[in-house]
Amino acid sequence: MATLSSTNEETLKEGQHSADVEEEPRDPTIEVSETLQPQDVLCDSCMDSPSKAFKSCLTCLVSYCEAHLRPHLENAKFQNHRLVDPLHDIDCRTCEVHHLPVERFCLTDGCCVCPDCETQEHQGHTAASVGEARTQIEAELQKKQEEITQGAEAAEKAIEKLQSNNDLIKSSVQEVCVIVEEQFKKLQTTVDEARKGAVEVLDGEKRKALKQAEGIQAHLEQRRTELMKTVAQMNKLSKCKSDVDFLQEYSEWKKGVADVCLPTTYINRMDHLTTYTQVVTDVTQELCDLILSSYKEKLNLVWKSCAKSQMPEPPASSLPDPETRDDFLKYTRSLTFDPDTTHNFLRVKEDNRKLTNSSPWQHSYPDHPSRFEYWRQAMTVESLYLGRHYIEAELSGEGAHLGVTYKSIDRKGEQSTSCITGNYFSWCVGRNSRGFFAWHDGVETGLKVSNLTKVGLYIDFPKGTMSFYDVTGPMRLLHKCVANFIEPLYVVTWLSKKDNVVSLLDAK
Repeated sequence: MATLSSTNEETLKEGQHSADVEEEPRDPTIEVSETLQPQDVLCDSCMDSPSKAFKSCLTCLVSYCEAHLRPHLENAKFQNHRLVDPLHDIDCRTCEVHHLPVERFCLTDGCCVCPDCETQEHQGHTAASVGEARTQIEAELQKKQEEITQGAEAAEKAIEKLQSNNDLIKSSVQEVCVIVEEQFKKLQTTVDEARKGAVEVLDGEKRKALKQAEGIQAHLEQRRTELMKTVAQMNKLSKCKSDVDFLQEYSEWKKGVADVCLPTTYINRMDHLTTYTQVVTDVTQELCDLILSSYKEKLNLVWKSCAKSQMPEPPASSLPDPETRDDFLKYTRSLTFDPDTTHNFLRVKEDNRKLTNSSPWQHSYPDHPSRFEYWRQAMTVESLYLGRHYIEAELSGEGAHLGVTYKSIDRKGEQSTSCITGNYFSWCVGRNSRGFFAWHDGVETGLKVSNLTKVGLYIDFPKGTMSFYDVTGPMRLLHKCVANFIEPLYVVTWLSKKDNVVSLLDAK
């Protein structure tokens, strides 16, 4: 307090000396703006005409000209106030602890400090004046801004290339579609020819059988005519009244009578057509199976080889694989759930970082093409692509699952492939009535864990590895997957039962 009083007394003497030198006391209302410089601090009490401040009070956080400073110099109530040379933004530059101007910047802790702070709490730290620190930090910001600008420009160029590539993909696929259509037309032509040949064989069999029947029928008609003629002769013979005439005519008739026996008639029932039908059916089925399997197998081989050739080889990383939890935390990502993907039975809470299954209560979320409609799932807004990524989540309840998937997962389907446990581009862990498991493409793998509430998920995208860890206690590997990631990954959760909860944790 003695120091403050002596400081004010010195300031009072300076003011009195200035008054003695001047011929007349200065009126604060006199216009002095003509003498002010841009760097001058103005008096906060001069309302009509600005005046240059003579001192700043660290207690009042106000700057005063000589005239308005007099109460601080003459009134005993202001003797404890700290007066310093005029300061710009005095309310923003005073240490709350020592009530001194913050004129230094601690580069070690990254905060503004006063002289007392520098010699006490920040003793031994690297510090600089706020002006020098600002110059240094502005240079760093400028460099960082240039890097960010270059990154944004590179991203823009990459987007343009992707869009151009999308057009190329569409045109290339269209060209291939034309060729495919031509090939299937060729296949259809072959099928039509085969059908035509099969029909011609049937027509030939029909003509042959009909001609055979026609010939037999003509023969039978001829024999019928002959037999009817014989019957007529017999009727005429029976009308003879004279026995002698009857016997003589009978003898003559008998010499020329035709054979009355009929040959056995062959009727072709075409029973072999059943065999023909069976042959056509069997061959058709064999060809259909062969066509489908051949196309599927060979095209799958092509797609797999193309996918491997299109993905760039991961650059050799000079960084060692993380081993401790602190190592993993270096790659922590902060994620949030996307409300537009959230199923109507799921409730988003805590800044979109927590999901609960509120069944049977539904939420009136607006319709959205990204929203899951059947499976009670939700995805994050942010994607994980290239590089290394680590997240931690808390699972609660039998039926809570956590994993990753591609953005292309079906949102509306009821089939198992629309769930993160049932397709080839999703990987997850979770709990059901039988215990804890990992799932991929419908395959279930048991996990040797009895109680799992916190899960760590580590992804090394270039290496194509994904690891699930139990972080409920000491960090322990649960399951590791090796895959060829071809799209950015999104964290996804499936809450199959009421009161299931999944929370994305702030691992740091």
